[in-house]
Amino acid sequence: MSKEKAEWKKKVSVVSLVVALGIIYGDIGTSPLYVLKAIVGKNVISDIIVLGGVSCVFWTLFLQTTIKYIWLTLKADNEGEGGIFSLYALVQKYGKKLVIPTILGATALLADGIITPPISVASAIEGLQNIPSFAHIKTVPIVILILSLLFIFQRFGTQKVGAAFGPIMVIWFLMLFILGFSQIWYDQTVLKALNPTYAIQLLTQYPKGFWILGAVFLATTGAEALYSDLGHCGKQNIRITWIFVKTCLVVNYMGQAAWLLHHRGDYLLDQNPFFEIVPQWFLIPSILIATMATIIASQALISGSYTLVNEAMNLNFWPRVSVRQPSNKKGQIYIPSVNNIIWIGCILMVLYFRTSTHMEAAYGFSISIAMMMTTILLTYFLVYKLKWHPIFIVLILLLFSTVEVSFFIANVVKIKERWMFLFFELFIFSTMYVWFYSRKIINRYTKFVDLGKYVKLIKELSDDQSIPKFATHLIYLTKANTRNEIEEKIINSILSKHPKRADIYWFVHINRTQNPYTLTYDVSELLEDKVIKININVGFRVRPRTELYFKKIMNELISNEELNMHLIPNGSTKYSNEPDYKFVVLEKYLSVENEFSLKKGVLLNGYFFLNKLGLRDERAFGLDKSDVTIEHIPFIYNSADHHIVLKKLNHS
Repeated sequence: MSKEKAEWKKKVSVVSLVVALGIIYGDIGTSPLYVLKAIVGKNVISDIIVLGGVSCVFWTLFLQTTIKYIWLTLKADNEGEGGIFSLYALVQKYGKKLVIPTILGATALLADGIITPPISVASAIEGLQNIPSFAHIKTVPIVILILSLLFIFQRFGTQKVGAAFGPIMVIWFLMLFILGFSQIWYDQTVLKALNPTYAIQLLTQYPKGFWILGAVFLATTGAEALYSDLGHCGKQNIRITWIFVKTCLVVNYMGQAAWLLHHRGDYLLDQNPFFEIVPQWFLIPSILIATMATIIASQALISGSYTLVNEAMNLNFWPRVSVRQPSNKKGQIYIPSVNNIIWIGCILMVLYFRTSTHMEAAYGFSISIAMMMTTILLTYFLVYKLKWHPIFIVLILLLFSTVEVSFFIANVVKIKERWMFLFFELFIFSTMYVWFYSRKIINRYTKFVDLGKYVKLIKELSDDQSIPKFATHLIYLTKANTRNEIEEKIINSILSKHPKRADIYWFVHINRTQNPYTLTYDVSELLEDKVIKININVGFRVRPRTELYFKKIMNELISNEELNMHLIPNGSTKYSNEPDYKFVVLEKYLSVENEFSLKKGVLLNGYFFLNKLGLRDERAFGLDKSDVTIEHIPFIYNSADHHIVLKKLNHS
């Protein structure tokens, strides 16, 4: 990350605070639309459930959001970036088994992407039913239309409307505060819910009180976004705005509780406490503001899904897919395949559950898993990076483990309502698991050789005029991160039955760094003006554009008169000014000679299947097709014993 960017993120201003409100608080900020409604549910309205429920919400926001995420987790910034993959990049070298918590956490965050937009938008639109003339309106088509337009709009970028997100969320939170305060003003007895004894009474004395935690958990489901969006806003902007946001949220929850206490002994039926505290004359404006807030919440989640998958690709957790940049704004990306998957999932959610009340039962399960996985990774960060006292770390771990395991258990009962989405989560987990571990197997069986042993032979080939020239500049992408090593398959490609003669042989290694925005390079000349190796260090949030990088490096070498590049012909002719470049990409396929154990067979067959569905290497690494030659080579993991095969044939 550049020094200028780091300095910008340290600054706190009115503008930066408003921007933070528009980016990171959509999910947790729209929770009042459905949390208290979910807590009361079908139960009789009573003091213990209302005061106990609000008390649980308050202390959940304090422990999970304020203490864990705002104070503690934001310390784990990776060059100013946050999120589960950034946290994994910080601690991965301290434990090989951290891969599984990382995959589980990322899976949970992506999976819940198909339920947050529907429940948020549906909760807002259902407010229309509080208006007598719209009492029987069908909300499902409206919700589907809004969500569809939102996903279609992604391909054009959001920079033009993004500037309005902050002011809209300011209006939203002020509305939450005013509506809540107006109810508390008339019944201040609800303030005693801040006493944790009411939460304890609900959990220990109320029948099935523990299971109400599943609804309470909805109040903090946006906490992960606070950490994931660290890079967009900066630590101080998040911490300062949270004071304002939390105040508005708590006041609104208290206001809804005050209204509920005036209806002791009744049932909520189809009523929503949020809209019940809205004056009749302000219903339509409040619904419009709520709808805009939920659209912003959905937009933040969709953008976060793009970032998550992009990071997963760069850290070898996800197959390479098409990534586009719809605008000139740095960091704004659009991934069509992810957009379509989440869009279809959201529409199916709306069609299946129909109302936000039914969606509430399916919400929270995945996020509780994500929070537990973050706690595991965070523990490693506290131990190995911050080096806190072991006793302090154990106490923190016990606190958050107790809270999060309780929420998880309370949410487990929701599996029966969301069983169909377990397939979606299983698909995401399997994809990440197969891709990550198969890549490790393939890398382990990649044979490297000493490039120095072949330099003389490569020079002879380059000077051999009897062999047609393949290219002036011949470039191979290599995984070898040391100066003198190269894959054996690359040497075989150069010196094969049809040798590739070139004036200069380049070997380019793309090194994915643990820092998000690294972009540096170094050049090594193994044979003067003939064999050159380039290491390009690329951050895990940077989209690789290898051909562009290579040409810029070439231009810098020429401009600086390094390695005699300014004296060497670039392959252009009087007929064309274009330099003569040729990239060779070696693509593996699974050889029929292999014999596998069941696990290795599933992993490797799954990998090559996913590889066919994903981007070709030339597009993934940013190469123009006109400058690329593809060579297919077999991958042999465990060759079958030919003698045994022949023996079996003869015996038969």
